[in-house]
Amino acid sequence: MGWWLRLCWCLLVVIMLEGGHADGGEVTYDGRSLIINGQRQVLLSGSIHYPRSTPQMWPSLIAKAKEGGLDVIQTYVFWNLHEPNPGQYVFSGNYDLVQFIKEIQKQGLYVSLRIGPFIESEWNYGGFPFWLHDVPGIVYRSDNEPFKFYMQNFTTKIVNLMKSEGLYASQGGPIILSQIENEYQNVEPAFHEKGPPYVLWAANMAVGLQTGVPWVMCKQQDAPDPVINACNGLRCGETFAGPNSPNKPSLWTENWTSNYQVYGKGPIMRSAEDIAFHVALFIARNGSFVNYYMYHGGTNFGRTSSSYVIAAYYDQAPLDEYGLKRQPKWGHLKELHAAIKLCSTTLLQGTQTKFPLGTQQEAIVFEENTGGCAAFLINNDTHNNAIVQFRNISFQLLPKSISILPDCKIVAFNTATVKKKFNNRIMTPVQTFDLANSWKEFNDVVVNFGDTSLKSNRLPEQTSTTKDKSDYLWYTLR
Repeated sequence: MGWWLRLCWCLLVVIMLEGGHADGGEVTYDGRSLIINGQRQVLLSGSIHYPRSTPQMWPSLIAKAKEGGLDVIQTYVFWNLHEPNPGQYVFSGNYDLVQFIKEIQKQGLYVSLRIGPFIESEWNYGGFPFWLHDVPGIVYRSDNEPFKFYMQNFTTKIVNLMKSEGLYASQGGPIILSQIENEYQNVEPAFHEKGPPYVLWAANMAVGLQTGVPWVMCKQQDAPDPVINACNGLRCGETFAGPNSPNKPSLWTENWTSNYQVYGKGPIMRSAEDIAFHVALFIARNGSFVNYYMYHGGTNFGRTSSSYVIAAYYDQAPLDEYGLKRQPKWGHLKELHAAIKLCSTTLLQGTQTKFPLGTQQEAIVFEENTGGCAAFLINNDTHNNAIVQFRNISFQLLPKSISILPDCKIVAFNTATVKKKFNNRIMTPVQTFDLANSWKEFNDVVVNFGDTSLKSNRLPEQTSTTKDKSDYLWYTLR
């Protein structure tokens, strides 16, 4: 089938499916991909965190992600928001996880739910509620009975909530993937002999909750079966050692679209071309799930961000802090996704071969017995164009680029060819504080030394004293 004919067919399918639902079913996996309702899937995902936006924004954010060619929305679950006190739960307003997931389902996308419950995410206390700090004998993220008790309790709470709402794909819902723990291998050596048994316990605990969908551990190369080990980073097509079993698929849970910004530093930039190159490379090397972290970063409201992280989170993502499309990143990735989807069947069913086209050039080709063919022509030279011969056709490859040929003949997309122009964000003041009555004065009450009940012969430790309710602590010394 010619490339243009395949494109028209794909456009027809998109039109026919518009307004449909990504209803779930049985979710399994093999060494090639996740399998949903018996069908292998190449899945493109984006992180959108519900508490970093508002419920009024959720429909628009999800719609723009879908328009951009995504299949999945990924989010963490924020323990300290949902259980501010032991056994007291909050799932309303900006914290309405169920409403957020149902909106994703309504718009026909899947969900990847990263329960953690340690999430990092440049979030206050890594997502842990501060009251854990006062549990006697607790050691976080370790083979420690007090910690495991509360971690299992919260994880079970979230899983049961999802089950009660019928949100797992095994129940017909949109959740196709769950995550337990988060980049633990980075810190595991610090826990010595208490680290490995904790990993095994966390995996077994999660699987034992019987969600009916696979579990993943990111940056955990020894993730115990049947949990899938996944990659986080900028260049997982180059750095990922791969699944730790031939029966597991290659998943990229965090493809960093920029980075978080800290006070005193400028924004971290990552080009659309660089992101597209590494996504195409990961897919060409048998990757089948790529998640953009973040697709929409949003806002760290109140005191939710970790130390030094500014309120605007991943403002350089494809959707900026306010949910506006950031070009050319959003549009370039949309074109990449369309090209990948043109050849997804061949990628999942074809036989892969690799061969050099030059000293720094390579072809990765997928071919089906039925005649389907897709090719990725790679130029790793960062400075020079390359002229290569592929199947008796001459192709010019731009520096550090990948050309995708859904029919092994015509280039549908080149990662370095950016057609979208940069756009500018225009801000218009809607309110000015230029009158005295526009301001209010707030006074802190300074307690007299003789009136306070909290006295010590040494300076009290900040967080133990404030219980994370304030960033400020008054000291009076006598």
